[in-house]
Amino acid sequence: MIFCSLASGLSFGHHARGTMATLCFFRFWLGFGIGGDYPLSATIMSEYANKKTRGSFIAAVFAMQGFGILTGGIVGLVVSAAFEHGSTVYPYNNKIDPGLSVPPRADYVWRIILMFGAVPAAMTYYWRMKMPETARYTALIAKNAKKAAEDMAQVLNVEFDPEEAKLERFVEEPSNQYGLFSKEFLHRHGLHLLGTATCWFLLDISFYSQNLFQKNVFTAIGWLPPAANMSGIQEVYKLSRAQTLIALCGTVPGYWVTVLLIDKIGRWVIQLQGFFFMTVFMFALGIPFNHWIKNKIPFIIMYSLTFFFANFGPNATTFVLPAEIFPARLRSTCHGISAAAGKAGAIVGAFGFLYSSEPSQKSKVDPYYNPGIGVRYSLIVLGFISLLGMVFTFLVPEPNGKSLEELSGENEDDSIDAVEESTQDKQGAYNRTIPA
Repeated sequence: MIFCSLASGLSFGHHARGTMATLCFFRFWLGFGIGGDYPLSATIMSEYANKKTRGSFIAAVFAMQGFGILTGGIVGLVVSAAFEHGSTVYPYNNKIDPGLSVPPRADYVWRIILMFGAVPAAMTYYWRMKMPETARYTALIAKNAKKAAEDMAQVLNVEFDPEEAKLERFVEEPSNQYGLFSKEFLHRHGLHLLGTATCWFLLDISFYSQNLFQKNVFTAIGWLPPAANMSGIQEVYKLSRAQTLIALCGTVPGYWVTVLLIDKIGRWVIQLQGFFFMTVFMFALGIPFNHWIKNKIPFIIMYSLTFFFANFGPNATTFVLPAEIFPARLRSTCHGISAAAGKAGAIVGAFGFLYSSEPSQKSKVDPYYNPGIGVRYSLIVLGFISLLGMVFTFLVPEPNGKSLEELSGENEDDSIDAVEESTQDKQGAYNRTIPA
């Protein structure tokens, strides 16, 4: 993540296509790093937290994404304002030369913004390298009960009996040896994986397309001027300002309401109501869209609410659920599959809706784009996609208040469950989980 963020800002090429090809190469490998961090962060937190507060701890890990989105917008604001200050600004439709709308200094703006992505990864690097493997991985996969007990004692400040003989019997049970492509997994968790992967896929179609065609939405209601009336740096500034406002009012609060309530009302309810309200607000924005063109402030409030309920809803729970309901030896893999399905949805949203949200009248289409179905019908389609997400939520179980072994069916003799119950009664287990 550190290397590819820096390398993205240093993308090179003799022509624009060469630079874009280099940028795509480094963004691919950045995605590879982030794709590894998604399941690891969720699994590490789920396996170190106790069952009473596990949901809020995993959700808090994911909620930091909200601050990342907010920081990204602020960085865009600061960098674009700094490069625009004290210089003559030419819009794209100026009468001299459209190329003047992108002066040479504009090339530094996007590079600095992308390179800033290395900062948070660098800040956490030392602590991530010092973090031990989770006890479940060490005990069940590496089969080293003694090391697992030592790691748990170090992190939770509680002494543990390795119980190597019991662990050996537990691991050798046929019910704890099936693989990802086995009939046993299909029978036990096939529908669960279908549910987590499909819900994440549908959520990301909506969530990422909303983020990416914000420009079209804000331009359609007149909150932002058309791209042709701005310079390149001005467009970065005004888009960053709009996205920062949406993040501040809708995105960030949604994440932290989830953290507050997830262990009280459960993951399943949060996901279902999130998809429901996303559906309601998408239809409410899309069907009477012409009305909202004359009422910008109510539109922006309702549009912010779609982000609020995405984050106080499936955007948080699709991250939490796969880290809880699958067996330890397949937990990260199943979470990775679900996250990969989500990013496939992001691709659909990025390419499909970015183009479909263009106006249907050719005269109003941005340069280099083809006519689409317009923002109104794009919002209606996203409403139906969110409705479909509600349906697939019924395939996912509610893990609230249950141990990981109980959820995955690994504890027929309740041996692991008993160990977890005992640790919850010892002083320090809760407090020391936060830095872990």
